Amino acid sequence: MAFFLWGLKLGIDFSGGTLWEIGFESKISANQVKELFTEKNVEIASAANTSDQSVIVRMKVTDEEKINELKGKLAESFSKTYDIRLETVGPTISKELTRNALLAVAISILGIMLYVTWAFRKLPKPASSIAFGVCTVVALVHDVVVVVGIFAILGHFFAVEIDSLFITALLTVLGFSVHDTIVVFDRIRENLAKHDDFSFSEVVNYSIVQTLGRSMNTSLTVVFVLLALLLFGGQSIKTFVLALLIGVVSGTYSSIFNAAPLLVVWQKFRRGKS
Repeated sequence: MAFFLWGLKLGIDFSGGTLWEIGFESKISANQVKELFTEKNVEIASAANTSDQSVIVRMKVTDEEKINELKGKLAESFSKTYDIRLETVGPTISKELTRNALLAVAISILGIMLYVTWAFRKLPKPASSIAFGVCTVVALVHDVVVVVGIFAILGHFFAVEIDSLFITALLTVLGFSVHDTIVVFDRIRENLAKHDDFSFSEVVNYSIVQTLGRSMNTSLTVVFVLLALLLFGGQSIKTFVLALLIGVVSGTYSSIFNAAPLLVVWQKFRRGKS
């Protein structure tokens, strides 16, 4: 809902613009730099301190002549400055990046579904490998929707922008989530062969109980590392780490409480139709 209401706040990778990280010899606030740029009639999307002595500025596409003018004004106002990073992305490149990013996520999800369907092709009856593939994709789509929805909220209320690292985080989340899902599904496959006296729903429930501790322990170790990076890591990776953190939590939940129960729903639906 948040995505449809507000959309995502796009960084320069997707919307086009200039990203300039400026280093100073003394402590400077982002507001001071923003005021100076505003005086020179430069439209700024955002300005934030990356450390006590550096500021990162996002603005509309700015030519070299204007950048040099701003450098002179900065040096005049704040003594010596230096460029840590200066990147400009035009509108044509940003549209291509957006298209490629969406394509990468879509191909990843399709590839995962086909692989899971193939990997579980020799399931004992009454299970269906197609059901395993489709339920995996539903869980993955859930994870993507959760991450995108939360970032739509963060973008609207806290001006959090997404860049190409956000897509990297989404693809990483897909990989982590499917790994967790396959662990549960593999245990279901084993238990279907071992416990043919159990109903399908009982096998699924038993398999979830068996893998719950392992899934939680694996995810918590990742969550602790990501929390440390979020709290103490650099400003430039915070969006990436936050997307990973949300995705890992969502992926752990969806593998256990979405993907596996959906198999039971699928099986009951098939029985109802037959």
